[in-house]
Amino acid sequence: MLTLTQLLDILELTKIDENQFEGKNYQTEWGRVFGGQVLGQSLHAAYQSVPKDRIAHSMHGYFILGGRIDIPIQYQVECVRDGKSFTTRRVIASQEGKAIFIMAASFQKDENGVEHQSSIPNVLTPNLLLTDLQQAEKLKTLDPDRYERLMRSHPQIFEFRPVDKAIYLNTDPSPAMSHTWFKTKEKVELPLPVQHQLLAFASDYSLLLTATLPHRQEMIRSKVFYASIDHAIWFHRPFVIDDWLLYATDSPSASNSRGFSRGSVYTREGRLVASMTQEGLMRTYQNKS
Repeated sequence: MLTLTQLLDILELTKIDENQFEGKNYQTEWGRVFGGQVLGQSLHAAYQSVPKDRIAHSMHGYFILGGRIDIPIQYQVECVRDGKSFTTRRVIASQEGKAIFIMAASFQKDENGVEHQSSIPNVLTPNLLLTDLQQAEKLKTLDPDRYERLMRSHPQIFEFRPVDKAIYLNTDPSPAMSHTWFKTKEKVELPLPVQHQLLAFASDYSLLLTATLPHRQEMIRSKVFYASIDHAIWFHRPFVIDDWLLYATDSPSASNSRGFSRGSVYTREGRLVASMTQEGLMRTYQNKS
């Protein structure tokens, strides 16, 4: 479990020198560093080195090695370019001298220009939906061990309200698309850079799992190893993460033990505020009976 205060403390890195930082780890149930944590911390490190009038508009990261949760992560920021409108930073996250993640991020001054966006999907509003944990109540009696693992690993910061069944509860094949409303449970006033870091953390939940939807029957019968390979985020417009956001995801492809997924994040008013892509490993091992 993790509270918002604890998450903000994890995202707030300790400054070692001008461009080097150190971060603590979210103690995951599965024993490896959570990808969303590294995304958020890397973005925090990059933000520390850019002018205050520059806001992140994109970040592209590659996960190289699985991170250990028992030792801190070092973040080294490289100042690649400071232009008149754009600022570019590169961040290397490492443990014990080995890179576990690399990211490039671009920041821009606020500018006026033409605008358009895709329309928000026509789905039920969050007030009409159950939370994913309410959907999982049946597991208390059907599979109490799995229910306890879920309770231990579920982040208490966010409330998730799936439009359909939560992906991890699906046992039948279905189209590779999903819609989930989410927000922080606590009301919080934070600057936009911190909102970006929280969204980067949250964006890693369920995005890759969208690629499993057409294969749920097969995958629940197997042991599956999941690992993020790369993850990209584009920030389009300002938002607040303590109000409902719709995470609309789909997966156009899965092949060679990799799943590829895309995500769009909308406000309740229908403004498209961010887009994501992720490719991850979905390696299956047949259970031995």
